[in-house]
Amino acid sequence: MIYAEEQTKRSFDNISYVPKPLNLSRSTVKQPTVLPQSKMTTREEEEYFAKNNYVARTILNEPELPPLSWSNWFKQVDWIKTIVLGTEPFIALYGICTTTVMWQTLLFTFIWGWLTGLGITAGYHRLFCHRSYEANQPLRYILLLLAAGAFQGSAHWWSRGHRAHHRYTDTDLDPYDARKGLFHSHIGWLLMKPRRETGVVDMSDLERDKAVRWQRRHIFALNWLMGIMLPLFVCGFGWGDYRGGYFYGGALRLVIVHHATFCVNSLAHYLGDTPFDDKHSPRDHFITAFVTLGEGYHNFHHEFPCDYRNAVRWYQFDPTKWAIWLFEKLGMAHSLKRFPENEILKGRYAMQRKALDKFGQVIVWPKEDVQLPMVSFEEYQELAKEDTDRELVLIAGYVHDVSKFISSHPGGRALLKGQVGTDATVSFHGGVHDHSNAAHNTLAMMRVAICKYGGEVECLKKRLGHSAAATPISG
Repeated sequence: MIYAEEQTKRSFDNISYVPKPLNLSRSTVKQPTVLPQSKMTTREEEEYFAKNNYVARTILNEPELPPLSWSNWFKQVDWIKTIVLGTEPFIALYGICTTTVMWQTLLFTFIWGWLTGLGITAGYHRLFCHRSYEANQPLRYILLLLAAGAFQGSAHWWSRGHRAHHRYTDTDLDPYDARKGLFHSHIGWLLMKPRRETGVVDMSDLERDKAVRWQRRHIFALNWLMGIMLPLFVCGFGWGDYRGGYFYGGALRLVIVHHATFCVNSLAHYLGDTPFDDKHSPRDHFITAFVTLGEGYHNFHHEFPCDYRNAVRWYQFDPTKWAIWLFEKLGMAHSLKRFPENEILKGRYAMQRKALDKFGQVIVWPKEDVQLPMVSFEEYQELAKEDTDRELVLIAGYVHDVSKFISSHPGGRALLKGQVGTDATVSFHGGVHDHSNAAHNTLAMMRVAICKYGGEVECLKKRLGHSAAATPISG
């Protein structure tokens, strides 16, 4: 995919990534043929699908670990992650209860929490995992150091899991599979050993990245340096609050940053709407965006993962996007990728049309043309004269039976009665009254026949400003 800034004029020729048509004559283009029906049995179709689908083939050939039981559960726990994630809330709570907070420490905790969170969102996520922009070496190292302070593993490990999550969303190869419940996608997947190997993804770019390799070699030392020692000494040397630096700047901050990040895998797949695609679980919601420094517009992100933005509206909360924009202005970042606006609009259009189609299923629509008989104008006049039980009126090429409506006609019975047996198209389209869309739609439900060679008076409609009038209407 080529990323380009959108042109102001929306036309096919002005979209840069659209290729030129092939220089072929019309006669050389093969017409589509009707494919023969499959003669495979259901079992053969399942085997064929498994053979040609990576996820199905992997699940079939690589059985998961034995189910958890009282006799083996302790062997399946990832004890290092469980101890870290399980004890930090209690350490933070103990610190809150025993340590008087200083305003300087509280301010530092907020700033340092925001910066280490930015190391994850702007660094691990949008730079290293999705390559949504390019950064110079100083910025790459700064983001890697900040992210190390968030205690979320190395950029390589983090990106490995997240790329698998995008490639295998909502499947058994998705490490954060939202189908397994909110707890699993939030933190459960970290506490227990994975039941099967995560799906294959390409990590060659990060394996060649010198900064990523450096961080990976020293990740444990960097975790303690940036996550514990730095807040301890900043608060201690700065204003003598060593305890506050450890409990607030270290433990409490880690609890908040951890669970804010985890919400991207959990809450962002449960809370909100799906304005771009509803095939998978990611959703957009302001609350998730607020909690995660802008990562909550997750439906957009899963549709357009290489866009440096998560939020495309000016009013949507995405501080990570604003930070990346600032990096560019400072000369530290470049090549910010923006998915073409035309393709983003297609996603919105598809979902809005799907919603309209669903809404339209509860509406009773007029009969289709193929369901109606065709009569000549003379036959219509004869029917209108002879069938005394009906009040037939010709409008826009359709014969309508208005007998059940004539008494309720807002313009009076006599006005409509005077049009029986005539062509009332001109009168209906503004000659007598400028009828509303509701009138057009109601009239369409009264169709009983089509008049041969009949049609709408297009020039009159255009003159009256109704060239896009909602007649005729159908489902």
